Amino acid sequence: MVRYGARKKRRTPRRIWILLAVMVVLAVGGAVIARQRYYSYLEPLSRNQTSQIFVVSPGNSVKEIADNLQTARLIRSSWAFQLYVQRNDQAKLLQAGTYALSPSQSIPDIATTLSRGKVATKLVTILPGRRIDQVRADLINSGFSPSAVDRALEPHRYSDLPALADKPKSVRTLEGLLWPESYQKQPNTDPSVIVRESLIAMGKHLTPDVRAGFAKEGLTTYQGITLASIIEQEVSKPGDRAKVAQVFLSRIKSGSPLEADSTARYGSIAAGLAPNLNYDSPYNTYLHKGWPPSPISTVSEGSLHAALHPSKTHWLYFVSGDDGTTYFSTNLQDHEANTRKYCHKLCNN
Repeated sequence: MVRYGARKKRRTPRRIWILLAVMVVLAVGGAVIARQRYYSYLEPLSRNQTSQIFVVSPGNSVKEIADNLQTARLIRSSWAFQLYVQRNDQAKLLQAGTYALSPSQSIPDIATTLSRGKVATKLVTILPGRRIDQVRADLINSGFSPSAVDRALEPHRYSDLPALADKPKSVRTLEGLLWPESYQKQPNTDPSVIVRESLIAMGKHLTPDVRAGFAKEGLTTYQGITLASIIEQEVSKPGDRAKVAQVFLSRIKSGSPLEADSTARYGSIAAGLAPNLNYDSPYNTYLHKGWPPSPISTVSEGSLHAALHPSKTHWLYFVSGDDGTTYFSTNLQDHEANTRKYCHKLCNN
């Protein structure tokens, strides 16, 4: 029984609920799209690994730094950079200085470079597997001026050192000759001091036994370093390096081209292009037989040892699978089968 004067409860029209549901769906969908776009903008702008100088001036705001990075075509999005450094508490850590950056770096990589305080570090590290242009960028990012670094990387300054004794005169860089290690840096240290110490360290590793070991394989010391640098780039697992050394030495001795992806990519990168297996350069060992003109990166102790002590196997081919495993074979048919079975993402790239 309804009492006199009581109001009948009104029901919310169905169309209102539908409208609210649509609005919720749109809001959630928009948030998902924005999130996906944000993460895509964090990715590198391109595969071009050529470094360029980027200056952060004292007093630059985060927005100014982000806008300048986008204008220089080093990042995809200014707002993504700003959001990233804010979310990761790096906004107040960005430091004024001169940096060497490339479009192949992601926003997290660039933000780390600008905020890690590399300018003030007391150690300068040369890493294994770094091309000479990457070493240059690392030295600049350690606080040295670009002009000082360029002077320090001129080979003629170190002609008295054993590490350069086997370098052909036609090669005008220190590619592959710097020994990876951490070196002390003082406020007044010139980068040539770091480079000289690194070359001296390489000379100490090129002992008479090492030189004799390369000669036993029919290699000059410079070719041995070149082989070690290719091994460094081709595989990361220590257990695979000696097998890869055997593959490349067997191919050279049989008169077959090396067909090393790493050397072909190096040639295109050196020309200022994105990594490309089809670019015709003296480093493209698919197109040109024999050793490339120079090493393609710094080497490690493990790769140098593998070049000196190749395995006793009889492989002629190998492919690095998407799972990180290296698959070896003795004939082209098996190699192509391994490639189809294990290498999809990496081989497509």
